[in-house]
Amino acid sequence: MAWLKTGLMILMAIMYVALGINHFRNPDFYLNIMPLYIPNPLFWVQFTGVTEILGGAGLLIPATRRLAAWGIVLMLVGFFLVHVDMIIHAEDRFANIPYALLWVRIPLQFLLIVWACRYMIPPKTDTSTQHIAST
Repeated sequence: MAWLKTGLMILMAIMYVALGINHFRNPDFYLNIMPLYIPNPLFWVQFTGVTEILGGAGLLIPATRRLAAWGIVLMLVGFFLVHVDMIIHAEDRFANIPYALLWVRIPLQFLLIVWACRYMIPPKTDTSTQHIAST
């Protein structure tokens, strides 16, 4: 089962790097969904793009994996602002997006958080060799 966990981690890493790059390739998409009360939306679109790239890449490096997973979780929690704002303004700003789809994003966000949390857990160490070395 370790291969599955590793495969899912690589998939997550690729997903976040690709999404982060998309923040720079298609910034208008992200600017259009930013809540209007957030100042300097271009900065936040670029900042979240960089954090997604760093988070995805960080998952691939064992020394930074836990920190990257924490960063991804914090970023996803912050994204709730966008998702809730889109639901609140569904009729006036996001009428072209099916209302049900706006709601589906909320539980999906929780699933992404749970998925990232799996990589916060430190790997198990073999305590039998530690016991022998300490005696």
